Amino acid sequence: MATKKINVAVAGLGFMGLTHLRAYQRLRNVRIVAVCDNTRAPVNGLLGGVNGNLGDSSALMLSPEVKSYRHFSELLADANVDLVDICTPTALHPAQVLEAMRAKKHVLCEKPLAQNAGEVRKLLSAMNGTPHFLMPAMCMRFWPGWAEMKQIVSEKTYGTVLAANFRRVSARPAWSKAGVHAGGALYDLHIHDTDFVNFLFGRPQKVFSSGITDAHGDIDHVVTQYVYANGPVVHAEGSWLPMEGFNMAFTLHCEQATIDFDLARGAGTLQIARPGKTQRMLKPTGTDGYSAEIRYFVNCVARGEKPSVVTAHDSVTTLEILRAEEKSVRSGRPVTL
Repeated sequence: MATKKINVAVAGLGFMGLTHLRAYQRLRNVRIVAVCDNTRAPVNGLLGGVNGNLGDSSALMLSPEVKSYRHFSELLADANVDLVDICTPTALHPAQVLEAMRAKKHVLCEKPLAQNAGEVRKLLSAMNGTPHFLMPAMCMRFWPGWAEMKQIVSEKTYGTVLAANFRRVSARPAWSKAGVHAGGALYDLHIHDTDFVNFLFGRPQKVFSSGITDAHGDIDHVVTQYVYANGPVVHAEGSWLPMEGFNMAFTLHCEQATIDFDLARGAGTLQIARPGKTQRMLKPTGTDGYSAEIRYFVNCVARGEKPSVVTAHDSVTTLEILRAEEKSVRSGRPVTL
């Protein structure tokens, strides 16, 4: 871990904002100096808990030295802030990222960076020539078990991947019930698996998706086949239809083994089955992807090393794929990328 202290501010104090704050509190090379939210604020340093689908939802105690702002512009005017972590609603992301970059802050922004690829391209143009870093918070690239999957695929540990499937299902988040719409489960939940498919196998040739829309037209259940000219066979399911709970899982069928991850199994989440050998059950290293991505970005900033595990450029491709999935759901036909 880099030892240079990075002064961090978090904007948006919902469940994800508190999750990020907890991760920063565990890092020795971080000083939390400010928070920002137009409706919530610490009371005597205490931030009330917020329910979410994964992780700690309890209240959080901050140092009395942490400043609290109501307006994002006030936060950016604080010269003491090195890094701004944006956990606000998706619709606010492009403008806030641009403001933060212009204020010469490093920026970590919750996914998605924007609601379409065009908006991300504008952010990329604004980044040209700046020494400050922008990283989208795509936590699955850092998640225990999933990070190991990337290594297995890249190194062909068990040969070529023949087929892969992903599943991510959750009860509808409370914020979506309050009339906040950010593209439904397709753009809020399923985006993780679309991004990871791109991370593992690259941009697909085409997608073929089916789904279920809600009363507002947002896609709340999607099943997609990602078509690659020379394989593998890949599909993923994302859904807000479950009445309660959350789960994520994947299965990779390789030439020499099947690798299976299921969060519901708890400690023994990762299983490796090979012909003629005893099935291995592994406990992936690390705690969660939120902590790992934040530690990674903070250390990039401290060392002056541009992030490479996930970049703003990756967001363009992921959003282009998601847009193709949306078109396929609405048209009932495959969509070429």
